[in-house]
Amino acid sequence: MAKVAFIGLGVMGYPMAGHLKRKGGHEVTVYNRTRAKAEKWAAEFGGDVADTPQQAAAGKDFVFACVGNDHDLREVTIGPQGAFKEMAKGAIFIDNTTASAEVARELGDEARARGFGFLDAPVSGGQAGAENGVLTVMVGGDAADFAKAQPVIDAFARMVGHMGPNGAGQLTKMINQICIAGLVQGLAEGIHFGRKAGLDIEKVIEVISKGAAGSWQMENRHKTMNAGKYDFGFAVDWMRKDLGICLEEADRNGARLPVTALVDQFYKDVQAMGGKRWDTSSLLARLEK
Repeated sequence: MAKVAFIGLGVMGYPMAGHLKRKGGHEVTVYNRTRAKAEKWAAEFGGDVADTPQQAAAGKDFVFACVGNDHDLREVTIGPQGAFKEMAKGAIFIDNTTASAEVARELGDEARARGFGFLDAPVSGGQAGAENGVLTVMVGGDAADFAKAQPVIDAFARMVGHMGPNGAGQLTKMINQICIAGLVQGLAEGIHFGRKAGLDIEKVIEVISKGAAGSWQMENRHKTMNAGKYDFGFAVDWMRKDLGICLEEADRNGARLPVTALVDQFYKDVQAMGGKRWDTSSLLARLEK
């Protein structure tokens, strides 16, 4: 059992912290910007509540964070009441936020200068993956820190991979989002085309999902897409944030992402339709408006 803190109890962080307590058996202290959410978590799982990230991190072996973006991450780490002020020597900070590789490297350097480890460890699998404890975790950082942290991360993960130094976890998550963007647009176009052709979409998917066109998105999203329901997954606003990170990184490294850039604009159209909180499969709604 380890002494653990978890900072950020959104749709992902709330169940992830719960798995660290119940499945991992760790002693868990939580911090959330809205204290009522942290108190609700503590009442459900039996952990402690901290008033600040700094307080949450005091005396902990591992400190996790899952917040919104680079700005939020800097605030809870190196901000005035940030966790880095109280991180113990030899402890490890594990960031599950989807953020930039740049901030991962920056915070990794700062952590090393202060005598503790930092892992950028973004996750994939959505809210359902977090709730079921079967997330995929892509980790960047020192190999020794990874080996020490992996048994703890395993509490909410199905797959944990060490991708390289700080920043590599975030770069891998960018690839994940790039691939998803193209898959969802292809699935949306396929369903749209099938409807226009007068086909039974369920029968179509039953057949093609067993062939080369099959994917997680097809298996898990085609029914809700076909029903015109878009509240079952990752929100469009967050996908646009992620794709923006991908496109900014591509500008830096010279990668060409024409499909990603196009799908990002399609999601912009969905936002204009009022779909900011719809899930990413709502690309179909744009085709059928």
